[in-house]
Amino acid sequence: MIVMGIDPGLANLGIGMVREDGKTPVYLHSELVQTSSSSTAANRLAFIHKAVKLQLELHQPNAVALEGQFFQAQHAMTAFKVGEAVGVVLLACAELEIPVFEYSPKAVKLALVGNGNASKDQIIFMVRATLQLRENPNSSHSADALALALTHLASRRVKEFAGTLRKV
Repeated sequence: MIVMGIDPGLANLGIGMVREDGKTPVYLHSELVQTSSSSTAANRLAFIHKAVKLQLELHQPNAVALEGQFFQAQHAMTAFKVGEAVGVVLLACAELEIPVFEYSPKAVKLALVGNGNASKDQIIFMVRATLQLRENPNSSHSADALALALTHLASRRVKEFAGTLRKV
């Protein structure tokens, strides 16, 4: 089982790829996809779509774990921009018929650290320890993407059994 985690964003989008070897997660790839605010929204979204689709085609994951978007009303503009990035990610996955599963930030923190209020540093530490990485991932967005992939691997059997696995 190969899972691609995606921490969506218009300026910074994290990608993390892990493979399950027996019950052991193995690091495959991570990267930070960045777009420039000086580019048009259409060009930024096209760039994200192309980068995500390239990694999907290259690694052929069985599933994509995507961070669910939960924003307060005062962050409406951020939510809208992130939502656009989520849309092109969903399009790339649909084009290649790869199922997408959504996890809240709190669910990821609970799965990795056991604390729904875990800090970024705690998430990075657990990603690094779980995947036996010598160095931290190249960005917090990549670490979050790897955390999403690990969350999916850790929770998929239980959720499938319970019938609560939420496809997007």
